[in-house]
Amino acid sequence: MANHRTPRLHFLLALQFLMLIQSQVLCYHYKVGDLDSWGIPTSANPQVYTKWSKYHQFKLGDSLLFLYPPSQDSVIQVTAQSYGSCNLKDPILYMNDGNSLFNFTTLGDFYFTSGEPGHCEKNQKLHISFLSGNGSADSPSSGPSSLDASAPSYPTVFGTIPAPPSSSSPSQRFPVFAAAIVGFVVFALFSGNM
Repeated sequence: MANHRTPRLHFLLALQFLMLIQSQVLCYHYKVGDLDSWGIPTSANPQVYTKWSKYHQFKLGDSLLFLYPPSQDSVIQVTAQSYGSCNLKDPILYMNDGNSLFNFTTLGDFYFTSGEPGHCEKNQKLHISFLSGNGSADSPSSGPSSLDASAPSYPTVFGTIPAPPSSSSPSQRFPVFAAAIVGFVVFALFSGNM
């Protein structure tokens, strides 16, 4: 006689596994400028990148996608000083393939501009700042724990997704705990021990 509980049990365990994965992986790709590609802002919308970054909440693991014609433009990551003065020399990172992806793997301030002379002065630049798990552009620093502005930061751009903080908040632990309890109860019900 065949055991009809085994397929249902496997299905429910797979469903529980998918619920655990969903509660942990919530990273997004953001196309810089949304419908506009990476380029010199138009006179009708000269602050497109400043406005764009203020309407998005970024977190570790998220990515920025810069789309542009590679024969006409590029993207560089620069320091705060280079961003303010539009200095294109000695960038932290240089991307010029027309389909450039930048992954957030550390907290802090990130400054981007076009690598083409004259474009930065025409507001083709982007500042993203976050010092906690979630962030937005131009947010104020968070007091004494914020990084020293003069200290250079060279984040790992295409590294692995960072490990969660060691002291995660109860709201982050609850979905995993609840999924584990539900899984245990379902397993016990279908294995005949309850």
